[in-house]
Amino acid sequence: MAGLSSDSLNSVSKLTGLEGSGNAHSTPMFYKGLMQVVPVLVRTITNVRYEGLERIPDKGPVILAGNHTSHIDPILKIMGARRPVHYLAKAEHFEDKKFQKLMISTGQIETFRDSGGTDALSSAVDVLSSGNVMGIFPEGTRSRNKEPPYLSRGKTGGARLAARFPEVPVVPIAIIGARNFMAPGSAMVNPFAKVQVNVDNPITFADWLADPDGGNMTNDDIANMIELDEDGQRSIMKLLYRQFTDQLIENLRVLGAP
Repeated sequence: MAGLSSDSLNSVSKLTGLEGSGNAHSTPMFYKGLMQVVPVLVRTITNVRYEGLERIPDKGPVILAGNHTSHIDPILKIMGARRPVHYLAKAEHFEDKKFQKLMISTGQIETFRDSGGTDALSSAVDVLSSGNVMGIFPEGTRSRNKEPPYLSRGKTGGARLAARFPEVPVVPIAIIGARNFMAPGSAMVNPFAKVQVNVDNPITFADWLADPDGGNMTNDDIANMIELDEDGQRSIMKLLYRQFTDQLIENLRVLGAP
């Protein structure tokens, strides 16, 4: 499979319209300290099993994309990555005194509904530009379904971020059994509940974009898109975001996401 040129990938990246602050993103020291303690503690007291951990890069920028059925999901991804992972978190978590300090001290990113997530994605640009790990939930929020299937239609913000960094690996992660460990709306945990976390091979937006079973775009296709007006460019990019997101959600389903 022939890859796309650097010029084509740079053009796609620019068409996302995402720009960071230009400031380096650093992981708070408190978070780094927690990484030495919490993963080991959680593994000791829980029945969590991982498959495919070797597929998560141990350095460089990475996007971890997983399904979301429980508040424990972010921690499970951090445990698997064995690196600090930064998430987009709703503003309510920063307003709640119980979570505020934890959110800030672990470098999480506050999102505001009225900005449509654009400001948060700009902060995510800083995270990846600095070589750090972004954790995303393509569904946009924890599943509201009361019974299986819990996996919901994805939001396209994660795809837009992947397109902004077309050569950064996106790692699909299916989390199975997390609801039994910690039910939605409950602060109680069942440490005996079995949780299975399946990690698939990474995919970059660049590889997906050139793949006949993915975006199926060539250098000529991208050159033609660049010649369109802004509305035309935006329409094609939105279609690509949607297609990437739908295939990512399907990937999670095949991996076993309930």
